[in-house]
Amino acid sequence: MTLRIGLIGAGNRGIDVYGTHLLDQRERARIVAISDPRRERLLHGGQLHSVPAAQLYGDAAAFWAAAPNLRLDAVIIASPDDTHHAHTLHAVALNLPILLEKPIANNPAHIQDLQDRLRNYRPPVIIAHVLRYTPFFQVIKTLLDEKRIGQLIHINHTENIGYWHFAHSYVRGNWRRHDTASPMVLAKSSHDLDILRWFAGAPVRDLSAYGALHHFKASEAPAGSTAYCLDGCAVEAACPYSARKIYLERFGAERDWAAWPNNVVTLDSTPQGVRAALEDGPYGRCVYRCDNDVFDTYSINLQFENQVTATFTLTAFTEANTRTVHLVGTHGEIHGHMAKGEVVVADFRHRTQEVITLSDVTSDGHGGGDRALLLNFIDLLERYRRGELVTSLTAFHEALDSHSMAFRAHQAASRNARLGPVN
Repeated sequence: MTLRIGLIGAGNRGIDVYGTHLLDQRERARIVAISDPRRERLLHGGQLHSVPAAQLYGDAAAFWAAAPNLRLDAVIIASPDDTHHAHTLHAVALNLPILLEKPIANNPAHIQDLQDRLRNYRPPVIIAHVLRYTPFFQVIKTLLDEKRIGQLIHINHTENIGYWHFAHSYVRGNWRRHDTASPMVLAKSSHDLDILRWFAGAPVRDLSAYGALHHFKASEAPAGSTAYCLDGCAVEAACPYSARKIYLERFGAERDWAAWPNNVVTLDSTPQGVRAALEDGPYGRCVYRCDNDVFDTYSINLQFENQVTATFTLTAFTEANTRTVHLVGTHGEIHGHMAKGEVVVADFRHRTQEVITLSDVTSDGHGGGDRALLLNFIDLLERYRRGELVTSLTAFHEALDSHSMAFRAHQAASRNARLGPVN
């Protein structure tokens, strides 16, 4: 019997990612109801998944009111961060399995509330920490478990966001503000902190952090800049964050007009449609004249209970959009480059070096993690329906430490930022 899935949030993660992979699994699972307040996205999702108009809900309250009669086997919550808590409570009231997009919630009180409510909850609740499902990080975890580098001593992990990606998501886009989304270290990197916790194999004892909004603010606006990139800005041609350069060139003429991030800008996947959306839409705004307030860089130092230490750098100011990691142990070291699909293991004992090359690392979002996560969710639902006790690699309780780390890091970074520069 095909699983019946309800979807909250028909945006990039909900429809473009999970929805796309569900289309490939229609014999096993299908979306039967969608909720999203944006009519264009709602109708788009309904058309892709052949959802009846009566089961498309512009109002989330109407979705939840109808949910008991929809015979749902599970719900995917891919709505804005500040709605995760409320939607999860509705799903729990109906005893539904849940795939919850990260973060769990955007404040510690809501996370604690869900922790209390889900303590003895039997249906599977999976947090979308997709990095654990990627071949890249799984290979590294296996190497650590096999003691290929001896005892792990230190991890140096960097998330290179990409200057264009940061401008898209964290200056112009949905995750640009703390009050409506989350601190950037939580929204972008809760699963990176989760990976550090996974590798270390122990909770965090202590951390320090520094961060700030260095660049994307009015005080950095060059003379001659205007509110929108396409309305006669005198410095647009020289600006790396130009909406024309990002959406009309880099991800338009040079790639696929209908792919991410242009499909977030508009569903009209023509050059004319993208240009029109940039003329007065949020993604055409000058990056120095938006209402953003999230930090563009964090530097975090961590010590775990077992004495493993780590440094984590999260920054907007890179060309590449990838993750790089360096792990050092008593008998070797590991270098990894996610976008290249390359893991290099140096063995001090035998003076050898092994290069592990992973294929198809860019064919799916997050290096294959998105698809693997969705397939794991379907598998767990099928087993749960058969009456089995199931758990996930990213079960709810597994994600809690990463969120605590993110909130502590942001609080420390904010405190240090308020101190101002040293004279």
